[in-house]
Amino acid sequence: MRRFLKGFAALAAVILLSYAAAAPAAAREPEDNRLGRYIVVLDDEADLLGSTLHRLQSFTGLKIGHVFEKGLRGYSATMPNRLVKKLLADPQVKYVEPDQEVVGNGQLFPWGINRVQADLSYTKAGNGSGTVTGVNAYVIDSGVAPHVDLNVVKRLNFTEEADTDCHGHGTHISGTIAARDNSAGVVGVAPGIPITSLKVLDCETHGWYSDIIAAINWITANAKKPAVANLSFGGSLSKSLEDAIRRSVASGVFYGVSAGNKQTSACNQSPARAGAGTNNGIVTVAAIGSGDREASFSNYGPCVDLWAPGVDIKSTGNSGGIGPMSGTSMAAPHVTGAAALYLSRRPTAKPADVEAWLKRAAVYPGTKSKDGRAIRLVCVKAVV
Repeated sequence: MRRFLKGFAALAAVILLSYAAAAPAAAREPEDNRLGRYIVVLDDEADLLGSTLHRLQSFTGLKIGHVFEKGLRGYSATMPNRLVKKLLADPQVKYVEPDQEVVGNGQLFPWGINRVQADLSYTKAGNGSGTVTGVNAYVIDSGVAPHVDLNVVKRLNFTEEADTDCHGHGTHISGTIAARDNSAGVVGVAPGIPITSLKVLDCETHGWYSDIIAAINWITANAKKPAVANLSFGGSLSKSLEDAIRRSVASGVFYGVSAGNKQTSACNQSPARAGAGTNNGIVTVAAIGSGDREASFSNYGPCVDLWAPGVDIKSTGNSGGIGPMSGTSMAAPHVTGAAALYLSRRPTAKPADVEAWLKRAAVYPGTKSKDGRAIRLVCVKAVV
């Protein structure tokens, strides 16, 4: 399912243009008219709906996609690569970066509610009757399929695909966060909480940062607090994506983020880097498997905040049943669900305070990660 992220050709074209501008006229290369997808970030004072947008739209060949008005300000665009330099010369343009594809971090292999001790929290998850109220979950993923175990209250589609979860990734993640405690199927960490599905990935769990930023900005503007959001995918480093997440956190939304499955530092990809190992309301989650050891596929390093079960996790499937998956994609929703559980009892807590509590409540199973750090496993039994 993996394939290389797009966008680097466009970035290379930008670099070539900067060299061409300084070269003698005889050495200049022809203008690059190949089309690329870009994210254009503007100053906070830019008039998005007036003169600024009108001026930028006048550039020949530029086609506006999403307009980012709430949260990160700017827009996505398809345009000839040659226009990048012209955009950067505009005083209201802060920066331009290639739009990039992301890949969901699930790997098709899944157990974890008992290991994070959700059955010992105040809901007694798994007893057939626990229900959590007063908090909302936002799943930014491949969509969420209709399922008897899930309380999906709204669906939004930021892609050009049909609004269905044709992969199962987003549906699976939703079950780990919030599957109902109804004596059937599976149970989530925070059973029954309302889920809003924001579809940004296709049937192969590929997507574009511009679509994801649009979804995050929607949450920033519209989330019902207290709220948690889950991001279980990864791609190349993106300042615009991370800025959008940080602004959403500043609005009061907690984010659980997967560390990635490339067996390297989580600091090498977005959005995992945004967690950065600090109490900033963004928790980057690595995966453990049997023996409480870090999974062989899991990313690691100083940008990882917590660890959670991510191998052979059973959860809700997009065909209405249950099924197993593995990946840091499956680890992140254990933390997102734990944050929701905490907020259901402490609704005024800030995202950074939620992260600090999750780290204090974590258990040390006595094993170390691949970079030698003591593993801190998320645990929710202290929520009473």
